Amino acid sequence: MKTLLFCALISIAAAQRVQFGRAILFRSRTGDLPGEVVGVVDFVQENAGVRLNGTINGLTAGLHGFHVHEKGDLSNGCLASGGHYNPFNRNHGAQNAAVRHRGDLGNIESPNAGPTNIQMRDAFLTLNGRMSIVGRALVVHERPDDLGLGGTDASRTTGDAGARWACGIIGQASRVY
Repeated sequence: MKTLLFCALISIAAAQRVQFGRAILFRSRTGDLPGEVVGVVDFVQENAGVRLNGTINGLTAGLHGFHVHEKGDLSNGCLASGGHYNPFNRNHGAQNAAVRHRGDLGNIESPNAGPTNIQMRDAFLTLNGRMSIVGRALVVHERPDDLGLGGTDASRTTGDAGARWACGIIGQASRVY
């Protein structure tokens, strides 16, 4: 009987796995309320990590730091989202680095002031379990992320990517389009 109950509970837990997530990005502004919507990023759980697809509007041309932050709080100009998601207390690094914060996604590149398309995969991210990014914040920074190579304390902790330009809470989605 215990084995049957255990198998039933495992089946229920497996059926409740999160497959899709979505972050609606809001422009950073001072105060408790975020600014206007500037983009949407979808997350799809894959066998080895998460695929991200989305569009952000209004970025200046060039590179912009792109990270998952530890808290899903968008207040105070996105500062309430805390630091980069870093459950193993590592130094900041590039998305493909062996040592990095779990939330380090490197840079996104905006070709001009028009829409910026995002398409990437990340093997460290998950939408499930104790390392899930669901409920955390996705943050776009004003400046490029130096990928932890700048030789300063700011580089080792944040990539020296500057102010938070936009942020959104990564939520569970029924599906992505």
